Amino acid sequence: MILPSKQGQIYVLDRRTGAALFPVDERPVPRNGVEADALSPTQPRSGYARLDKPPLTERDMWGMSPLDQLACRIQFRRAEYHGEYTAPTADKPYIEYPGYNGGSDWGSVAVDPVRGILVANYNDTANYNRLIPRAKADAEGMRPIYEGGNPKSVGEAGPQAGAPYAISVNAGWRVPLTGLLCTRPPYGWIRGIDLATGRTLWENPFGSAERNGPFGIHSLLPFTIGTPNNGGPLVTAGGVTFLAATTDQKLRAYDTATGRQLWETDLPGGGQTTPMTYAVDSRQYLAIAPGGHHFMETPVSDAIIAYALPER
Repeated sequence: MILPSKQGQIYVLDRRTGAALFPVDERPVPRNGVEADALSPTQPRSGYARLDKPPLTERDMWGMSPLDQLACRIQFRRAEYHGEYTAPTADKPYIEYPGYNGGSDWGSVAVDPVRGILVANYNDTANYNRLIPRAKADAEGMRPIYEGGNPKSVGEAGPQAGAPYAISVNAGWRVPLTGLLCTRPPYGWIRGIDLATGRTLWENPFGSAERNGPFGIHSLLPFTIGTPNNGGPLVTAGGVTFLAATTDQKLRAYDTATGRQLWETDLPGGGQTTPMTYAVDSRQYLAIAPGGHHFMETPVSDAIIAYALPER
């Protein structure tokens, strides 16, 4: 059993017993935040493969102008941050990195058992959060949707009804003015991993700047910047990996063994989903339902699209 986490760790377990097949160490972590006494003094760390990056520093703050970078550096200095296990705080903002989009997201990973390759796409973005005490949240009218709350607040704020705190979330940690991210790109990656050892075989950023840009304006630039992504890969017996997921509304095909991009096409909506494949009369098809995603800010669509190689 292979379990990728939003923290970027990948665990490999014996599915019969749950025992780890690669070392898992318990490492000391900071105990801070609003409920420090309730936190575990250690957290597990996988000895297999990890999709996370080194901890953030002030030098990692980024922007399209010096003013953007300055704003992000000021926010960094004002926040609580002790690495990936920084606990939530209410007296000041805290940085969550990787953010709740991952690491690996719900799309998970795919495995080619014949070639012995695990393919994983993942995010490299941070969140800038702050807990809001219940009394203050109630005074500000932060209520669940089913109690008349504002549905537009979902993704940027959460009432967390019944808990001692609501939460304010700057998902992706965006620059206040331009809406770009405070951390430097690439924000989305795809990696091929040796299934037997966890060793990286290849790794590339994926996702272009075409439908991304400052102030929400599409740049139309066909440059690979690596965009945030939601949706999983599909590997085929023919040695091809298909993957959508990115915010540029594209579906791509990669050589599973090398990571070389073989093909891409535009989708009518956000491809925040996992493709599927099937065969009819000995002809193989690839299908996807690119429905879009409000958090990824991609257009919605009710299309279902199937692709196939020419019959000849």
